[in-house]
Amino acid sequence: QVQLVESGGGLVQAGDSLRLSCAASGRTFSSYAMGWFRQAPGKEREFVTAIAGSGGSTYYGDSVKGRFTISRDTAKNTVYLQMNGLKPEDTAVYYCAAGRIYWSGYGNYADLKPYNYWGQGTQVTVSS
Repeated sequence: QVQLVESGGGLVQAGDSLRLSCAASGRTFSSYAMGWFRQAPGKEREFVTAIAGSGGSTYYGDSVKGRFTISRDTAKNTVYLQMNGLKPEDTAVYYCAAGRIYWSGYGNYADLKPYNYWGQGTQVTVSS
């Protein structure tokens, strides 16, 4: 069982940076792939980025590539999402997720289905 708690959301202006954190409970944190997804009002939940359990592989959605960076600190059981160059279209509720993903590849990590555990979400609002 894994519990996830996100923090770090807020209201910022376009071009600003923000760092989200996701603290995970449990002793097997390193065995889980961690992902960030987001959902804007009236839209489906969208893949943002993910990192393998080992931390060796990362994946990014096209809309955030080059602006967002995912990282994990195994000692702190925490995954981070550094968001730079924020745009109004980044406005959404951001969710942290954990799942056991055994095969590499963007398609496996970007799919919602492998993620069994989800946080409650944190709101990010970017004003123009």
